[in-house]
Amino acid sequence: MLTNIQKKTAQSIVNIFETGKPLGNYGNVTVLNGDTGHLTYGRSQTTLGSGNLALLLHAYCDVNGLFSDSLRPYLLAVDRCDTKLDNNEKVKSLLRQAGEDPVMKRTQDEFFDRIYLKPALTTADAIGVSRPLGITVIYDSRIHGSFEKIKNITNEQRGKPSIIGEEEWIKFYVSIRREWLATHSNTLLHKTVYRMDTFSKLIDEDKWELPLPLIVRNVLISEDILEPEYDLPVVVPADDKGERVLFYTRPLIRGEDVKKLQRVLGFREKKIDGIFGKNTDEAVRNFQSTHGLKVDGRVGSATWTELG
Repeated sequence: MLTNIQKKTAQSIVNIFETGKPLGNYGNVTVLNGDTGHLTYGRSQTTLGSGNLALLLHAYCDVNGLFSDSLRPYLLAVDRCDTKLDNNEKVKSLLRQAGEDPVMKRTQDEFFDRIYLKPALTTADAIGVSRPLGITVIYDSRIHGSFEKIKNITNEQRGKPSIIGEEEWIKFYVSIRREWLATHSNTLLHKTVYRMDTFSKLIDEDKWELPLPLIVRNVLISEDILEPEYDLPVVVPADDKGERVLFYTRPLIRGEDVKKLQRVLGFREKKIDGIFGKNTDEAVRNFQSTHGLKVDGRVGSATWTELG
């Protein structure tokens, strides 16, 4: 659905939103007071609070990067979303250094494609969005968080893309998401409306095919990807508290999202207890194996997308 250059352009737009640079900052570490995502890291800023930072660091340690041995002792704390890591300067220093490791850069590129871009492409195809700018809007929301919430609001208020047309739907989605960010109870999110303002400007300029060169937040995106220095934007992930990575751990993860998972996996009603135990872990791994996913027992964006 995207040419290679359109894919790179979409990634560059989101990288600018997240770190201020078209190619991203692989070692960028951010902690903001009041941010429910807590410690955030990497090219497109994945968060401790969502559980996706754990996915990234496990993937990096699995391929034995330069700093894998140093980071492994902290994996359990990352798995548990231990917010004490927000203030652990040793961990933050290790993450910054690891960002210079070519293995970490390659791991992040593969991770963000697998966890965010591929689900965005699948979602866009499923709802009938094919224009590159529209796909980029969905990709950005997958990374920033709460795409499904705003998608459902847009469908309820304006209709689905198949009814009103994909361009109109994207325009309404951007407008509704901007209002949602601007009035969110987490006041830090108010400062992230620049993402939607940028998309509105590109829509007004009829940049649906992402033609290069583009100017995004005063940064030029061209085929040689310029990286001028300028003040970094405020980055606040918009993940809802209910959006978390599910996996088998101690203490066992419990909740309505686990019940939803068990239902989708085909558990009998009396077996749906909302507890992610060994049976659920086995069912998840079997599903991942038969659907060409990474078999790690972790239910994040990629696995949820395949589950439908």
